[in-house]
Amino acid sequence: MNPGRIVLAGGSGFVGKGLMTEFLGAGHEVVVLSRSGSRESEVRFVAWDGKRVGAWAEELEGAAAIVNLAGRSVDCVWDEQNRREIRDSRVDATRAIGRALNACVDPPPVWINASAIGYYGDTGSHEVSEASPAGSGFLAETCREWEAAVDEFPSPVRKVRLRIGVVLGRGSGILEKLGRMTRLFLGGSAGRGTQFVSWIHLRDLLRLTEWAIETHNVAGPVNATAPNPVPNAVLMAELRRAMRRPWSPPAPALAVRIGAKLMGTEPTLALASQRVVPQIALAHDFPFEFPTLRAALADLV
Repeated sequence: MNPGRIVLAGGSGFVGKGLMTEFLGAGHEVVVLSRSGSRESEVRFVAWDGKRVGAWAEELEGAAAIVNLAGRSVDCVWDEQNRREIRDSRVDATRAIGRALNACVDPPPVWINASAIGYYGDTGSHEVSEASPAGSGFLAETCREWEAAVDEFPSPVRKVRLRIGVVLGRGSGILEKLGRMTRLFLGGSAGRGTQFVSWIHLRDLLRLTEWAIETHNVAGPVNATAPNPVPNAVLMAELRRAMRRPWSPPAPALAVRIGAKLMGTEPTLALASQRVVPQIALAHDFPFEFPTLRAALADLV
């Protein structure tokens, strides 16, 4: 893709900051739609509220792509208020972008809108792909509404719904938490440890996003996960191996639930099973740099 202007909503988060660096390195102009007022010397920040079409919509005219990552973190206690904020922050931002694109005279050719593998619900040991139906539960319902908002407004823009898995990278919340526990010799599996974790190295997620922008025959849902999901017990064993820590006893599910509440997070994030494969990326021969967990942790730890 020739250098152009890329508009990035939700650019202040972990993945968004990585994309900023990636796009700038490729010679693109980066415009971040921001509510926080953050500043980077090479990036232009434009105010938006994540709900309504405003002056920010002018940035879409003639842009090379719009990438929307906006949404409140799910790493919190899922009480009624937080559930509402998790859902509304995603759906409202997506609808605002859809309205703006629908009104564009010269819209960008592609819209990458984040989603999550929570779309599939708890899959147990069953393997799912982009062709699989939505699951049940709060995250699945949120993802269904989130993705449906992409198609509410007709436009000629190619739309890619990027269903993102557990992102592993330096500075990522999940790797920091698990690494801290493992260093303290508390790196055992969560519950039975049989629940699958569908992960992706941050580097591959950034490359997959660029690939989705550049690959003109890719549209619809794309699973952003590595091709080799692993059970939680394997994840923790590989992390202990990378950090040179001995075997640790598993934490019973009840202990995980209590510990999650004490740490201000949701136990479902550790106990639900999601065995997701990136069928679309594999069918297009996308070259994963870190297809195995061992290789990813060797790079990160």
